This record gives sequence, structure tokens and C-alpha cells, in this order.
Amino acid sequence: MKSAVIVFPGSNCDRDAAVALGNAAGQAPFMVWHGDSDLPKVDLIVVPGGFSYGDYLRAGAMAGNSPIMREVVAHAKNGRPVLGICNGFQVLTETGLLPGALLRNAGLTFVCKPVPLSIETTNSLFTAGYDKAEVITIPIAHHDGNYFADDDTLNRLEDEDRIALRYVGDNPNGSQRNIAGILNETRNVLGMMPHPERAADARHGGTDGITMFAALTEQLT
Repeated sequence: MKSAVIVFPGSNCDRDAAVALGNAAGQAPFMVWHGDSDLPKVDLIVVPGGFSYGDYLRAGAMAGNSPIMREVVAHAKNGRPVLGICNGFQVLTETGLLPGALLRNAGLTFVCKPVPLSIETTNSLFTAGYDKAEVITIPIAHHDGNYFADDDTLNRLEDEDRIALRYVGDNPNGSQRNIAGILNETRNVLGMMPHPERAADARHGGTDGITMFAALTEQLT
């Protein structure tokens, strides 16, 4: 599997994503600078977590207008996989690849801790390695992770089986319907607030994220 990680000024999880992808695929991903206008031919793009452009203005808003994002959007619209993690999820909503928005956490504080998640669908490249309703533990680290959409959008996500992950138990950020990750209509784009790349090494306290990267590698190789 050939992959690329988009790097913005302020990204702080780009290297974590690169290590997880490299370990799963056996080859290092391309690290693509936000100001580039060309994207190498790859199977998967990861828009990583962090605080792109310092999240000045609005989380993900400035990154969503970076030159490379035109190529990311084209890649997605051609049916190829894109994974947005944390700030990457915010960026994907800003570009219109995913519906809704990520607001300030309900408690108005930064949250950073492992959280239990339910696998709501296995009908995607990203979640195919898990069992439906399986509960996994993945870390979160965000200030603006409160997923919001209007009722029509939320109902459509439910009806079309596009809610990929939900928080189990306590809702750490106030997201509507406990949503932690969603898919686009064609199921090749996933945005999620938790960090699977931070749960891909037992030395870091958990390995539940490995399954996602392993499944992607198996299906895209």
C-alpha cells in the first residue's frame, strides 16, 4: 500500500501517523507539504491530527484552503480512500468532504485520555478488520471535537449506516448522538476524532488502532 500524510504548519501527529502506516505497510508514506500542488500517486491519504495553522480563525478552516487540499478532494472524489484524524476530521468537514462541523467541547476544556469506542459499521475499508459492535480503546486529544449537524443530516447518517464510531459511556466532548467518526456517502472517506495512530504500539499503552491500519494495508495492496 502506498500512502501519503499531509503536513501542515502546526501538525503534531503527522509522524505518529507515518510510523503506524509504515509499520503496517512495510514502506514509509510520502510526507506531503501543505503548500505543494502535486500529490504522488498513492492508495491512501491521511490528513493527520494537530493544530493546523494554530487553529487560528477556526479549527481546520485555514488548512482546508491549502493548495494540496484541492488534490486531496480530487483523490476522494475519484473514489480513493482518505482518512482524517482529529484536526484532519475538522479539515475534511471544512472542505465539504464530510458533513457537519466540529465545535468546542461541551466542557470548554481540552480533553486527552483513552476512551472506549463502539464499531458501528464494518462496511468500510477502515473498519472492515473489526467486528460490528466491538468495543475498542483509542486515545483522544482535542479541544474542538464536539460533532454537530442538523437533524436531517444526523438521520441520514444513521439511515445510511455512515456512523463509523461512537463513544461508549461518558461522552467526552458533547458530540451529538455520541458520534466519534463518520463516513462520506461513497464510504471512501472517514473522519474520526480519536487517534488510532496513538494506539498502534503496545509500548504506548494500546494496540486497538493497529487493526485499522492492517485492514487498510490488506485491502489496498
